[in-house]
Amino acid sequence: MRYAISVPQHVDDGAFQPTELRAYLNRAEELGFESAWMTEQIVGSAASLSPLETLAFAAACNQRLRLGCAVFVTPLHNPVHLAKRISTLDQLSRGRVEVGVGIGGRNRMFTAFDVDPDDNLVTRFNEGLRVMKALWTQPTIDIEGRFWQLAGATMEPKPFQKPYPPLWFGGSKPAALRRAGRHGDGFFGAGSTTTAQFAEQVPIVRAALAETERDTTGFRIAKRVYIAVDDNTDRARSRMSDALIAQYGDYGKTLLPVAVCGPPTACIRGLREVAAAGADMILVNPLFDSSAQMERLASEVLPRIA
Repeated sequence: MRYAISVPQHVDDGAFQPTELRAYLNRAEELGFESAWMTEQIVGSAASLSPLETLAFAAACNQRLRLGCAVFVTPLHNPVHLAKRISTLDQLSRGRVEVGVGIGGRNRMFTAFDVDPDDNLVTRFNEGLRVMKALWTQPTIDIEGRFWQLAGATMEPKPFQKPYPPLWFGGSKPAALRRAGRHGDGFFGAGSTTTAQFAEQVPIVRAALAETERDTTGFRIAKRVYIAVDDNTDRARSRMSDALIAQYGDYGKTLLPVAVCGPPTACIRGLREVAAAGADMILVNPLFDSSAQMERLASEVLPRIA
């Protein structure tokens, strides 16, 4: 089992403290976390830092931590711009980038990004990934797509990692799960899904893996887990509920069942269930008191999962 930690990214206007984030990331590296991850929220009421810029800062803070975003809602992006930015981050970090991709739900404000929500988002998603992979791997790119056309295009430098950074697919519907198995380097279960839902998703991903002819020996399965270690269970649940509502709005009022909350014994039990459901990497994601939570997780919880 491998463990990742979330990057604290919910920061009110003017409240960001560079020294605190640097210390947090250095401590995460010292504690043995494999990687540090962010989410992407471009439009929304929660104060959330942008992942690529924040991860560029993180890359300058340490030498070992891998750095990822789960997930970029790629239909909201121009794939040429996104490919260039990810390639640059991979060069700056000397090959430590992990990339999560997803289509996103139809409740997003696609019109703010000049995207027709009634258009075929799956086609846009697939074509965008095709453009990005071509820019990352081919010396010259010629693509005549429905959404993007490139004639004799080039992009340098390519990503530091070859052929490109690992691509983790998100999603919850069967078609998205099958895409992860057929085209991704990993599947990342969302923090907003329960362990029981994740347990139902993993077999669909594995079935798609079994059907593909590509080499899938390095394919990984991960799950983001919102977690709060607190000897007082009621307090843990109350604070987690407030944090989920702050992050997700009204939708967050329904999300407490996805979280693992309570004393170390309860957290150990909850994370063991995630591992049993099929995760080989768990992203522990505190939503408050991030540094203190990370210390308790590293000392009282994670060593006792296996």
